[in-house]
Amino acid sequence: MATLPAGWRPAAAALKGRTILVIGATGGLGRASALACAEAGATVVLLGRKVPALEKLYDEIEALGTATPAIYPLNLEGATPADYEELAATIERECGGLDGIVHAAAHFAGLQPLVQFKPEEWMRVLQVNLNGPFLLTQALLPLLQQSPDASVIFVDDDPARVRKSFWGAYGVAKAALSGLVAILHDETENSTVRVATLLPPPMRSALRRMAYFGENTLDRPEPAAFAAGVIYLLASEGVSARGQTLDLRSMQ
Repeated sequence: MATLPAGWRPAAAALKGRTILVIGATGGLGRASALACAEAGATVVLLGRKVPALEKLYDEIEALGTATPAIYPLNLEGATPADYEELAATIERECGGLDGIVHAAAHFAGLQPLVQFKPEEWMRVLQVNLNGPFLLTQALLPLLQQSPDASVIFVDDDPARVRKSFWGAYGVAKAALSGLVAILHDETENSTVRVATLLPPPMRSALRRMAYFGENTLDRPEPAAFAAGVIYLLASEGVSARGQTLDLRSMQ
């Protein structure tokens, strides 16, 4: 486990000149990450399934006056390897390269016992939380390898919580994601591409509301409180967390 250095704050131009793809850009942590990347000077590619929400976020980022973002609508539930290859080709053609990926998309079907899990929903959850991140990273890896300093960030959830009863396909996907990150790190350790995992504490999010419907989610911090961790892993300082999990739970 790695931790954010005490008092660390991203420099104003920490990501200047870099192109960062944010998956699930209109969700809680995805939106916060996209805004933080733009504030740090990056050109942000916003990937999500809801075009109106993407357009609203585009306008917010453009108003910052740093770098003009790009929108790429894509629904991970039905995306195919060909779709990811097209994404890679589009980013290379339109942006000239890629320096980072933030995997912030998540799909949660609610708490339920495995015996009641519908096969279609099981496949949908695994597609968004595990298969999609793998296939997307695989398609974009050649482009990332052209960058002198590239970073891929996967977002984890507390293993002590989600590897228990009723977390279903979401818990399985997060457990498998840990293995994926470990293998990918081992295979890229001597390259310019570094892999890391971000572990935020409970946040004010739609997923949290679904899982803890008796809790007042407003008591939880906004995802923006943890966006600095994303910038840290994308910036050059993040090399010290290579192959590790950046644990932000002490920040809650």
